[in-house]
Amino acid sequence: MSSHGPAAPMTAHRAGPLTGTAHVPGDKSISHRSLILGAMAVGETRVTGLLEGQDVLDTAKAMRAFGAEVARDADGIWRVHGVGVSGFSEPEDVIDCGNSGTGVRLIMGCMATTPISATFTGDASLRSRPMGRITDPIALFGARSYGRKGGRLPMTIVGAATPVPVRYATPMPSAQVKSAVLLAGLNAPGQTVVIEKEATRDHSERMLAGFGAVVTTEDTDEGRVITLTGQPELKPQTIVVPRDPSSAAFPVCAALITEGSDVLIPNIGLNPTRAGLFATLREMGADLTYENERTEGGEPVADLRARFSDSMQGIEVPPERAPSMIDEYPILSVVAALSTGKTVMRGVKELRVKESDRIDAMARGLEACGVTIEEDEDTFIVHGMGAGGVPGDATAAARLDHRIAMSFLCLGMAAQKPVTVDDAGPIATSFPIFVPLMRELGARLEDEAAR
Repeated sequence: MSSHGPAAPMTAHRAGPLTGTAHVPGDKSISHRSLILGAMAVGETRVTGLLEGQDVLDTAKAMRAFGAEVARDADGIWRVHGVGVSGFSEPEDVIDCGNSGTGVRLIMGCMATTPISATFTGDASLRSRPMGRITDPIALFGARSYGRKGGRLPMTIVGAATPVPVRYATPMPSAQVKSAVLLAGLNAPGQTVVIEKEATRDHSERMLAGFGAVVTTEDTDEGRVITLTGQPELKPQTIVVPRDPSSAAFPVCAALITEGSDVLIPNIGLNPTRAGLFATLREMGADLTYENERTEGGEPVADLRARFSDSMQGIEVPPERAPSMIDEYPILSVVAALSTGKTVMRGVKELRVKESDRIDAMARGLEACGVTIEEDEDTFIVHGMGAGGVPGDATAAARLDHRIAMSFLCLGMAAQKPVTVDDAGPIATSFPIFVPLMRELGARLEDEAAR
């Protein structure tokens, strides 16, 4: 079953050239944060280009439940009338965050220092994911949590009545954990400090500063030290959401592996904490170029052009790059399968606690398609079979994970025989136009229910 209805199997057939322009949706990370920070500001924040996938829509519902007014105009502009940093009211019902780990963890953080209670749940995938990485640091502020065994949802958070600022070193490279702590720090007096041994995506720091918070970042011997001064009055903003590099990864990689392809993907955010995949692909020999490079809203942006690349070589991906491309390893493993030689991905244990165990999901699916893999807890190795060399002719389990489903559909476009995913329904959580967009480029995606 998908998270939003009956399973929807889909099959990708070997495609002719993928050609044209792919307008991917807005950045998911920035979309979540736009709604949350807009709800914590005083006044009206306007957001254009918001990703209208289910994950972000669930965050919009949550902000309404906490008392903010969130609405979409007929012209596609989202308007958020915020209630201020300390203005959240107690929700009348359970907050259902669907499939979104980012949504639930950031929302837990932003309400943890307000003296209210809220109960959170989600779909089967989200209920299986660990929340201790959030509940441990917010407990330092004075919040309490009551969940299922192992720190799983459903979970009730009781916000701190008299929060205190904290100094917290993240035990794993996670932008979600960092962001939750910073959001909790907004309603605590004094300075909240987060220390990262490895830098993760920095959208929260950039956007907090844009909303008027005092945030400083310093690279030290301890790592990256982010300091937030608490209890600001956040000022409403007008936000133009750049297009999502994690969504762009799919048409980019599909073009690189599908014979004769030439695809332009405009207006892609290239924040250096997010662009690790594109650097890796170019190191593998991909014909991937940046056109019209520019800066928009403080973020680097470019148009990406991806052309079929039949001589890509496997590489050892630098493990320190993992935080900048953690969501892109599933589709990278597909590219690796159609490259020559071995691609080694180390430092990727965070993949095991995403929407699914993504190492296991990709390993089992690639094996079913005829690819040799190796894995341990923190390593994933794919033995490439060269351009067009993957047999395919298999069904992969999506495991309620949008990125697993899209990755195997991209593989089917270049494999010798079709590849089926058992459920394409979860794709709607992050990339609701994936199927029509890929079909317009020339992909052969067959909805099994329509046969």
